[in-house]
Amino acid sequence: MVDRSKFIRESLEESAATKKAILNSCFEDISRAVTIVRDALKKDNKILFCGNGGSAADSQHIATEFTIRLNHDIKRKGLPAIALTTDTSALTAGGNDIGFENTFARLVEALGRKGDVLVGISTSGNSANILLAADKAHENGMTVIGFLGKDGGKLKAKCDLPIIVPSDNTQRIQEGHITIGHIVSELVEMELFG
Repeated sequence: MVDRSKFIRESLEESAATKKAILNSCFEDISRAVTIVRDALKKDNKILFCGNGGSAADSQHIATEFTIRLNHDIKRKGLPAIALTTDTSALTAGGNDIGFENTFARLVEALGRKGDVLVGISTSGNSANILLAADKAHENGMTVIGFLGKDGGKLKAKCDLPIIVPSDNTQRIQEGHITIGHIVSELVEMELFG
């Protein structure tokens, strides 16, 4: 039988240790992501997000921080950010008609423009639909940022800026991604409107 107290303690300690490891290994990359996103938005470009499963939810969460707001002390206009994971008609039509692996790439083709930013979120870095979306983003003249984990997977090489959470545990990687997303979105708010 599982020792509940031990599991809770070890999970929280591992989460805290992962956040410290992010501070030590991802600090400069997070700062660069803020600059890339801020500068794109200053030029009236938009940010597109994609991911699968929990990373799809993170895509929606972070995109909403841009379109609505994160810091309640900053009064600002909405910023153009789109989670490619939210349109069930597009996702199911794409899965049925052109294959699930091609769906995000098709949405990037349709919505992405030169100067826009694609944020691909993948704990493994090996999701075929995110890899193809990154290829299409580059074809469109977009910058690609990856929120990754483990060794970065195949997506690492396709990103202009890979941010790799230093963990092999999917839960800890996802927690790191949302923390990084919050930091980036709030700093962008502060630098544009604070």
